[in-house]
Amino acid sequence: MTAKANTTEIFLPLEGVESEHCALIIDKALSRQQGINTHKVELNNKRAVIQADNPEAVSEAVHLIKDLGYTVTTIKKTFPVLELSCASCAVNAENILKSQQGVINAAINFATATAAVEYIPGVINPIDLKKAVQSGGYDLLVEENKEETNTIENLQHAKFASLKKKTYWALAFSVPLVIISMFFMNIPYANEIMWLLSTPVIAWIGRDFFINAWKQTKHRTANMDTLVALSTGVAYIFSVFNTLFPDFWHQRGLHAHVYFEAAAVVITFILLGKLLEEKAKGNTSSAIKKLMGLQPKSVIIINESGHETEIPIEQVQIGDIILVKPGEKIAVDGTLISGNSYVDESMLSGEPIPVLKNENEKVFSGTINQKGSFQFRAEKIGSDTMLAQIIKMVQDAQGSKAPVQKLADKIAGVFVPIVMVIAIASFIVWTIFGGENGFTQGLIALVTVLVIACPCALGLATPTAIMVGVGKGAEMGILIKDAESLEQAKKINAIVLDKTGTITEGKPVVTDEFWITENNLPLQILFSIEKQSEHPLAEAIVKHLNSQTKTAVSNFESITGKGAKAVFEGETYFVGNKTLIKENEITIENTLLKTAEQWSNEAKTVIWFSNSQKALAIYAIADQIKPNSKTAIAELQKNGIEVYMLTGDNEATAKAIAETAGINHYKAGVLPEQKAIFIKELQSNGKVVAMAGDGINDSTALAQADVSIAMGKGSDIAIDVAKMTIISSDLKKIPEAISLSKATVATIKQNLFWAFIYNLIGIPIAAGILYPINGFLLNPMLAGAAMALSSVSVVSNSLRLKWKK
Repeated sequence: MTAKANTTEIFLPLEGVESEHCALIIDKALSRQQGINTHKVELNNKRAVIQADNPEAVSEAVHLIKDLGYTVTTIKKTFPVLELSCASCAVNAENILKSQQGVINAAINFATATAAVEYIPGVINPIDLKKAVQSGGYDLLVEENKEETNTIENLQHAKFASLKKKTYWALAFSVPLVIISMFFMNIPYANEIMWLLSTPVIAWIGRDFFINAWKQTKHRTANMDTLVALSTGVAYIFSVFNTLFPDFWHQRGLHAHVYFEAAAVVITFILLGKLLEEKAKGNTSSAIKKLMGLQPKSVIIINESGHETEIPIEQVQIGDIILVKPGEKIAVDGTLISGNSYVDESMLSGEPIPVLKNENEKVFSGTINQKGSFQFRAEKIGSDTMLAQIIKMVQDAQGSKAPVQKLADKIAGVFVPIVMVIAIASFIVWTIFGGENGFTQGLIALVTVLVIACPCALGLATPTAIMVGVGKGAEMGILIKDAESLEQAKKINAIVLDKTGTITEGKPVVTDEFWITENNLPLQILFSIEKQSEHPLAEAIVKHLNSQTKTAVSNFESITGKGAKAVFEGETYFVGNKTLIKENEITIENTLLKTAEQWSNEAKTVIWFSNSQKALAIYAIADQIKPNSKTAIAELQKNGIEVYMLTGDNEATAKAIAETAGINHYKAGVLPEQKAIFIKELQSNGKVVAMAGDGINDSTALAQADVSIAMGKGSDIAIDVAKMTIISSDLKKIPEAISLSKATVATIKQNLFWAFIYNLIGIPIAAGILYPINGFLLNPMLAGAAMALSSVSVVSNSLRLKWKK
């Protein structure tokens, strides 16, 4: 469907519209929106039917319905874009996509040459998008399969190889051209020789500039190719005329200058700049290449008879048993079923210390086995593995646009026409006021202005820095979902932390134990009783007593809310809280009472163990603070960020954790919806608020926060809602993420500054503003070199992020 089909009915698939009341709310809202001619909500078909004046009205209708709390089913996809020459091309192609009926949003990233498109299925499809983009002189790769991915890579390699070949040939022709123009201008037939040398550069090596410029002209647009084609074309044609008809100028008392070397060298420098730019842009995506290289090409599976077979990774099925030998990469996600080993998970967590993996523990694709061999059962394969999800998330983030880029995009959209006007104005002014050489110098000024102007530097300033920043984050174990959150993170001045699983480990562990007997038998009895219990606190004691020998206890009984009991050799033993001990009139020694009271004051849970006569031991269980939490919180506070802890736990526990972690502001007994309200209050006081959490109960607060951070070991919902994910769940990564944000935004600002300054200074000098002052008129060849280097310098500055700590 095209943008012209304004009167066609558009069907918006709806979710969450369950009653007539919901339908009425949407209907009333649509009736107030400009650009919507007719509308109705079909409750049975779960859709809204509208007729709109333009595509923008459809997009506004979708956003309106979403703002009401309902969902319009849309598809978000990223497509590679071909034939993008500069930032102006990206803006043109993006506008084409946005103008299509059914497209909700579109963003083209010039650095990655990708288009992120959100569209309504049934209204428009990828083939329609491809046709629309092709109509503007560009192309979209919309097929989705492994062969297509290979094709994209092949196209990129072929493009680079072709560019390299053209650059070398251009240099081969241009070097003798420059030598003749500088040192041998008076040799016989000098002009004809230079004409001969420059023609292959213009007509063959640089033909793409002219072809692309013609395409843009047909679509009434202009880009960098337009500037290059006009400048070199005018210089070449003027030189040919002067070579064939020198008397035209001699009769007027002027010398017939030729600029063959300028036309050829400008194209050579621009090709050289593009070659360096492509190479540097390839380096910005090195994080993705590293991640992709982590997955092995084949695996060894073990069949039911125990036979080992090596198969390609594409043939792995869920449930397959995979053997991993020392030093091998783990191919897919799964659960270890036999053996154990240390696994290097630095690609996930950013931490260099290997993690011990035992039976029933998870292993992940892309991590590296160290010394031992083990077998695991495949549970997630292909695009479902954590590595695949990370790669997709990084790719999406690298292709997203930061808010700061909007200004650059607006300028790039009008840049080329403005430059053309300045160039023509320079020519006219020189011709009128330049004296006897006014026409010639005006022509030089026109060519130089067209050559020196560079929209590419503006277009590359933000996306290259974002690409490197997001890639650097992935290497550090910080997954960033979009450019906006990366830019916003530097502004954080308040952070709200969930307690369980964020500040603390999220798992109860035994911190202390106190026995009044040294006999080993009671330890075995306690271990045997807790082994049969399903309570999480029992699990903590079992883990603590894991080295004990299990004994045969009988008559096990779980007592809800209190604990458990069992019989061993006719004696009844109890494990549980103090209430269970008191109800059974069991004697408690004073030392046990005092110790238990002390632990309770420290917000620890006390577990009692006794026989039928007296208490034998007590255990303290608590959710311990993570090793780096205190350091991370201190670092956040040192950077002027207020730290708040919100928890649903009781006041005593919250106070103890806050004091231990060094947190000054905390709230206990907080319900999930109250967390979001608290964040709103902070925001209303002018705070830029980050929220870090790991549970389903944190999802509302994460959605409310300016920057949302999920702990990687938490719930899928929290990770899905959050804009950043700390894979290792280590709080110290949050200050690192903020530092990364500051470094990235600083790089973007540096890039934009130099791109703006380059054009603000370069274009007037190229027009000849210095000539009346000191007689300086910029040579078109130097302008070409400066233009090429401006883009390279921006990309190189972004690459510095890779080596920052």
